[in-house]
Amino acid sequence: MDSTELLHILALLKIEGVGDIVAKKLINHCGSAEAVFKSKSNYLKSIDGIGSILLHNLKDKTVFEKAEQELKYIESEKITVFYYQDTNYPNRLKHCFDGPVLLFSSGNINFENRKMISIVGTRQVTSYGMDFCKKLIEDLAVFNPIIVSGFAYGVDIVAHQAAMDNNLQTIGVLAHGLNQIYPKTHKKYVAKMEENGGFLTEFWSNSNPDKENFVRRNRIVAGMSEATIVIESAEKGGSLITAMIANDYNRDVFAVPGRISDKYSQGCNNLIKTQRANLLTSAADIVYILNWELEEIATKSVQKQLFVALEMDEQKIYDYLQKNGKQLLDVIALECDFPIFRISSILLNMELKGVIRPLPGKLFESI
Repeated sequence: MDSTELLHILALLKIEGVGDIVAKKLINHCGSAEAVFKSKSNYLKSIDGIGSILLHNLKDKTVFEKAEQELKYIESEKITVFYYQDTNYPNRLKHCFDGPVLLFSSGNINFENRKMISIVGTRQVTSYGMDFCKKLIEDLAVFNPIIVSGFAYGVDIVAHQAAMDNNLQTIGVLAHGLNQIYPKTHKKYVAKMEENGGFLTEFWSNSNPDKENFVRRNRIVAGMSEATIVIESAEKGGSLITAMIANDYNRDVFAVPGRISDKYSQGCNNLIKTQRANLLTSAADIVYILNWELEEIATKSVQKQLFVALEMDEQKIYDYLQKNGKQLLDVIALECDFPIFRISSILLNMELKGVIRPLPGKLFESI
């Protein structure tokens, strides 16, 4: 996208009454943001939802002064801009009707990896939540997912740190412009995050971390990801809003259960109880429900060993597959007398050891 079109998009987004939905409608009808400003009122009036007030606002030329200032900042700071019509825009977010027209980013973000999950939760994370988050990301690292979160205190920063510790790309979605970091104490993580991942925001450089911005930010966190995972949450909180948005986008939601007496497990327990989230006890639950394939990765990363140490439960399943050939997960669970949630975890461990491989249709066979 050239600077002229970017200038017109920025100007359009500054028109009073124009948000992401209206801006997309105008651009789609006119072909470009520049064409919107050049189109005659009679043509614009024919677009559904475009009334006389908005037509009058489109004549406001002062928006170009603000747009020029932002464009200078983007160019001087070498900010990467993702436009909703471009191929490098986050694919899943592109299908959200209220997704941002523009996203601004810093660092080295690469959206080519199809596996992308968001991890959210309370800012007052407990040791239980912290340990679960770290173990979850460590176990998922073999799939090389992108870890998305909000760069806030608590669960967010634990998820970002765990991703970096496992050499995974991680993206912090901000509720303010790229000219600042909130909270300030997290500045120490910026450089390392930008080495493999970075920061993403829809907000201009003069935007502060105002309360309403966090709710808008949450739709990006939910929309760009394959699934949203809630580690810990009180009965009310921003992470629950993110989970609700993910549900509205028809994305998978997972929640970590906790004791009914724990304050920061109430939100997760309620999500599970009301069937708005899948029960999450281990990485295997995510692998099973999202149907992630490990075969290609296992072939590359797991060395063939002459002798592989198997646990008793693993040996039972391996012997069954050796005798009966490839079998459905549900059949394996039934024949080997394991509950589904348990066998998913066992099968994942066996895949990592290189003794079985997954096949399409939730089939497994021994190697």
